[in-house]
Amino acid sequence: MRSMNTVLLAAALGFTVGAVGCSKSETKPTTETAAPEQPKTPLEMARDKASAYEALPANFDSETNPWSLEKETLGRMLYYETRLSMAKDISCNSCHQLDKFGVDGEPTSPGFNHQRGSRNSPTVYNAAGHLAQFWDGRAPDVEEQAKGPVLNPVEMAMPAAPEVVARLKAIPGYVEAFAKAFPGEEDAVTYDNMAKAIGVFERRLTTPSRWDQFLGGKDDALTAEEIQGFVTFAEVGCMSCHNGALIGGNSYQKLGAVKAWPDLADNGREDATKNAEDKHFFKVPSLRNIAKTGPYFHDGKVAKLDEAITMMARHQLGVELEPAQVASIVTWLEALTGEVPAEYVAKPELPADAPAAPTEPTEPTEPTEPTEPTE
Repeated sequence: MRSMNTVLLAAALGFTVGAVGCSKSETKPTTETAAPEQPKTPLEMARDKASAYEALPANFDSETNPWSLEKETLGRMLYYETRLSMAKDISCNSCHQLDKFGVDGEPTSPGFNHQRGSRNSPTVYNAAGHLAQFWDGRAPDVEEQAKGPVLNPVEMAMPAAPEVVARLKAIPGYVEAFAKAFPGEEDAVTYDNMAKAIGVFERRLTTPSRWDQFLGGKDDALTAEEIQGFVTFAEVGCMSCHNGALIGGNSYQKLGAVKAWPDLADNGREDATKNAEDKHFFKVPSLRNIAKTGPYFHDGKVAKLDEAITMMARHQLGVELEPAQVASIVTWLEALTGEVPAEYVAKPELPADAPAAPTEPTEPTEPTEPTEPTE
C-alpha cells in the first residue's frame, strides 16, 4: 500500500518513481560559465544613444497661422525689406543672413545708427521648432518674434506699429500682396499680418543633414570618426540638454550650472519673467549648423567651436575634456551642417515705391535785395 501511495504522489508531482531517486550527478551545479559579453562597437553604441533623437521635420507649420503660397511669398519679401526700418537700411536678413546659415558672423549685430545690442543674433534656420524665441524665450513663436526687432530702438528703430503699417500701405505692391495673402479681410495690411507672413516663410527654413540620414537607418551616412564623435558627445553628458530633433532648443538651462560662468553680466531669462529663480537661465541653442553659426553663446564672445565645447563641459557638466575628446565632438558637430535651401531663400524682387506725386509749377519770384548782416 505504501508503495502504491508513493507512486501516486510522484505522479501528482509530475515525476516517475525513478525520478525521485535521481543521482547526485544529475543535481550537481554545472561548472560551465557563459561566454563573456562582447563589447559594443561604436556604431552599436551610437545607435543606442541615437534612439533619443528624432529626424528634422520638413517644416514647422502652424495650425494657428496656416501656410499658403501667398503668405509665404509675402513673408519672403518682408524678410528682405529694408523699408521696415527707420533709416530704410536694415532688414531681417541683415542680421540673419539666409545665405550664411542665418547669421551675420558678428558677436552682436549693428542696428540703427550703428548701435549694437548686448546679445548675439542666433540663426533663423530651424528656429520655428524651438520652444520659444530669443535667448530669454520672451516670444512664444516666430510670429511674435518678428514684431520685436522692427520696433526695437537699437535695431530697426521704427517708432510704433502704425508707422510701419503706413509705410507698407504707401507701397502699392504690398497692398496687393497683403490682399492676396489675407483674402476676405477688409484691412489686410496690419502689423499682425506682417508678422504672420514672415512667420509662415520662416517656418520652412529647415536644413536637414547627414545626421538625419543616419537617424533614418543609413549607417554609412556618417564616417567612423563622426560616429565616434557622437558617442563621445553622449558619454560626456552633452545630450542631457542637447536632445530632440533640433539637438537643443527645447529647454532653458542655467549658464554656469556647475561652475560659475566667467564675467556673466546678463541676467538672462530673469529680465523677461521678472522671476529671480530665472537669473542666468538661457534657452539651450540648437546644435544644427553649429559649425557655421559662430561666434557662440548669448554674447558672442567665444569665436571658436572647440573653445565653446570645452567651456560647456567645464561649466555645465564639471568635466575637463581632453583635446582629443574635443576634436572628436567637433567632428560629429560638423556632420550636423545641413543644406541651405538656395532656391527657397533667394531674394525676391521687392515692390517699388509709389510714384512721386507731380508738383505744381510755381510762378517765378522777383529777386530780393540782400539784407545787411546782423550781429
